Amino acid sequence: MKGTEALKPTTARRAGLFCVSIQLADGYPVFMKSVLKNTLIVLVGVVAGSFVNMTIVNVGPFVIPLPEGADVSTMEGVRESMKLFTPVNFICPLLAHALGTLVGAFVAARLSSDHPFGCAMGVSLFFLAGGIAAVSMIGGPVWFIVSDLVLAYLPMGWLAAILAGEGRLARQNTGPPDTP
Repeated sequence: MKGTEALKPTTARRAGLFCVSIQLADGYPVFMKSVLKNTLIVLVGVVAGSFVNMTIVNVGPFVIPLPEGADVSTMEGVRESMKLFTPVNFICPLLAHALGTLVGAFVAARLSSDHPFGCAMGVSLFFLAGGIAAVSMIGGPVWFIVSDLVLAYLPMGWLAAILAGEGRLARQNTGPPDTP
């Protein structure tokens, strides 16, 4: 069944609510196609943000040297080295978390045509879950944990959605002026 005869209105149950969608020829409702697309967009954002995060984490010790005797090659080494770190040693991890989330959420918001804010916040929530997991495994000073979890994830996703939205509006308004 190809073409327009394959499209027929159906009711589907989504999130506890009944909604009307158009059944595609392959049997999947239109909203399922949107969910799959936005899930893939969030995954692309997570990959982009992870690349930025890991780049900053790996370059950080060259910019701000680690204290003498600090071993960050293993999780146990990082946990033991925390007591040697000064506040300046936490700048790169905080920047890595914030900028990784910002870039990943921005990419997701720019790629999504129907739910840019939701995709940006999906990336932010993914990175927030990773930050919570890291805090529970590694630990750190309370001031860093609070500032990292409060400032580096959800606010960066929100900011990325705003920045991506501004770009989208500018892109839509750059066409030639209408002439009568």
